[in-house]
Amino acid sequence: MRKMVRKKGFSVLCTLIMFCSIFSMCLINVNASGESKVQVDGSYLTTDDTSTGSTNGGISTRGIHMMDGECSITKAGSGKIYAYAGTTANHDVDYLSVVMYVDRYNEATKTWGRIYFQQASEYDTYFVCTSKTLTVEKGYYYRVWATHVAGMEATPPYDEATSATDGIWIN
Repeated sequence: MRKMVRKKGFSVLCTLIMFCSIFSMCLINVNASGESKVQVDGSYLTTDDTSTGSTNGGISTRGIHMMDGECSITKAGSGKIYAYAGTTANHDVDYLSVVMYVDRYNEATKTWGRIYFQQASEYDTYFVCTSKTLTVEKGYYYRVWATHVAGMEATPPYDEATSATDGIWIN
């Protein structure tokens, strides 16, 4: 009887150790490539084909009228990118705007430099967006960031927020 209790105790202990090992492996964040990501001004430098940023991502909070702001960048062929930004309000608002910026990363200065911007504004609506396909110089990281504005003339100030993508490598 004592041997049987020891065997069961040993089995339970082994099962517990195995469970703890599996659980602890799930908690470890391993970068399979072994490379650490570089972050510049809130954007990681990546080799992804696309990246999306949102006002829900913690960069800035929404207000009374604004529901969400989003921007994205996608590789669109050799030396081309597709940039997009949009603003969505909770309801029809008097004024809604999005300003989309495209930045290129400068390795020498370790900063982002603006290469393009475009604004879209609408009145008495709940959605506005803008987009552009750009031919860009190869061999650089590019990102999109946007400012989003929504509001009613009767209740200033307008809600404002920002969103930003990660930088994607264009070759």
